[in-house]
Amino acid sequence: MILPPELMMPATVLVPFIGVILILLTRKFPNIREAMTLVTAVTTFLMVLQFLPGVLEGETYSYTFAEPLPGISLAFSLEPLGMLFALIASFLWIVTSVYAIGYMRGAGEQNQTRFYIFFAIAVSFTLGVAFSANLLTLFVFYEMLTLSTYPLVAHKGNTAARDGGRVYLGILLTTSIAFFLPAIIWTYAVAGTLDFQPGGIFDDNVNAVVAGALLLLFFYGAGKAALMPFHRWLPSAMVAPTPVSALLHAVAVVKAGVFTLLKISVYIFGADLLLDLNARDILLYIAGTTILLASLVAMTKDNLKARLAYSTVSQLAYVTLGALLATQAGMEGSAMQIATHAFGKITLFFCAGAIYVATKKTEISDMKGLGRAMPITMLAFFIGAMSIIGLPPTGGTWSKWYLMLGTLESGYLFLMGVLMISSLLNIAYLLPIPIQGFFGGEKDKPTVFSEAPLPCLIAITVTSIGCLVLFICPELLYELAALVYLGAL
Repeated sequence: MILPPELMMPATVLVPFIGVILILLTRKFPNIREAMTLVTAVTTFLMVLQFLPGVLEGETYSYTFAEPLPGISLAFSLEPLGMLFALIASFLWIVTSVYAIGYMRGAGEQNQTRFYIFFAIAVSFTLGVAFSANLLTLFVFYEMLTLSTYPLVAHKGNTAARDGGRVYLGILLTTSIAFFLPAIIWTYAVAGTLDFQPGGIFDDNVNAVVAGALLLLFFYGAGKAALMPFHRWLPSAMVAPTPVSALLHAVAVVKAGVFTLLKISVYIFGADLLLDLNARDILLYIAGTTILLASLVAMTKDNLKARLAYSTVSQLAYVTLGALLATQAGMEGSAMQIATHAFGKITLFFCAGAIYVATKKTEISDMKGLGRAMPITMLAFFIGAMSIIGLPPTGGTWSKWYLMLGTLESGYLFLMGVLMISSLLNIAYLLPIPIQGFFGGEKDKPTVFSEAPLPCLIAITVTSIGCLVLFICPELLYELAALVYLGAL
C-alpha cells in the first residue's frame, strides 16, 4: 500500500472528491472531463482492491476520525461484508461511467458536469457506508448518500423529476429520522456501545421484547432496502436518467440499504440472538410478502424501467430474508445476493437505457422484434434476466441456491415456497421481453441495426459477462460470504 494501512480507508473515500475537483476544472472539455471521471473511478477501485488479500487473511483495518462523546466515535473499520460491498460499488462505478458517456451524449441530457460530480460524491459516501466501524458513522454516511443522490434523481429538472425527487427524499429521510435514529439511541442505552462486533453487542440478559422492537426499528429505518410499505420511493425515482437508475439499483443506494440490514444482523444482533426473537418471524413474513407482491406488481407494468423497479423491490427482500434466517446458508446467500443482483440488475437497466437511446422506446409492448435490430442489447438482457431469476449459467444461481438452503435449514418451508413462486414470477415478467424481442413483431420487415453508442455496448457486455463469471468462478464471492456468517457467531 502507498499509504499506511490505517490511512488508506479515509484516502479511498476522499479520492472521488479529488475527482470532483478535476471534473469541475475540465468541465468545458467534455472528453477530458469524462476521462477524469474514468481515471478517478479506476483509482478508487484499485485502492479498494488493495485491502482484499488482508481481509481474506483475517487482518483488520481501522481508523478513528474523532470521538465526540465518550465511547462514541466516528471511525472506519473494514471487515468481509464491507469489503464485498466496497468492491462491488467501486468496480461498477467504472462500468457505469463508461455507460454514462454513451448514454448522456446519445440522449442529449443537460447538465452533464453536474451529473458526474454528484455521481462521484455518491460513490464516496457509499464507500463511507461500507467502511463504517459503528452505527453512528454508518448513519452519517447513509444520510449523506441520501442527500447527495437527490440532485441525480431530480436531474431532468421537470415536474415529474421534482415530484419523484420529493418522494425519494421524503420517504428516505422520514424512515431514518422516525425509526433508524431512535433505534441507534436506544441501542446505545441498552448495550452501552455502537461499535460493530462479531456476534453482536447485546449481552445474554437483554430483554427479548426490547431487542425485538429494536430489530423492527432498524429494518424499517433502513428505508433504502425498500421493504414494503416503504418502497414507493424506488419506482418514483425512475424518472431519473438510466445511469442514475443503475446507481440506485446496483452501485449504491438500494445496496446500501440491504448492506445496512445485513451488517446490523451480523454485528449488532448476531445469529444466536436473532434466532430467539419473535420480531424476526414477523419480518420474515413481511419480506416474503414483499417478494411476492412486488413481483405481481412488476407483471402489470408495461413501462420497462417501472417493471425493473418493482423487480428490484422484490429482489432486495431476498437479502432481507436471508439475513433474518440467521443460518449459515441464509446469511451466505444474502451476502451473495448483494453481488449477483448488482450485476444482473445493472445489466437490465443498461439495456433499458440503450433501447431508449437508440429507439426512444420505453414500453415493453413496443419492443417486439427489437432483438433483430439490437441483438447485443437483447442478448445481454436475456443473460441479466437469467441471473435475476437464478438460472444457470449465471451468478444468481448461487445466491438463490443458498437462500433456498437457508429456508430448509430453518424449517421455513412456506418461505421456500415463496422463493420458488417468485422465481416463476420472475420468468413470467422478464423472459418474454427478449423472447418477443427476437421472435415477435413483423419478421418480414427489413432489419435496420440500431444499437446504442459504443460506450453503452461496452458496459452492457462487461456486466453481462460478469453475470456468467460469477457462476463459473464464484470462489471469491463465496469466501467473503462465508466470512460474513462467521462474523455473526
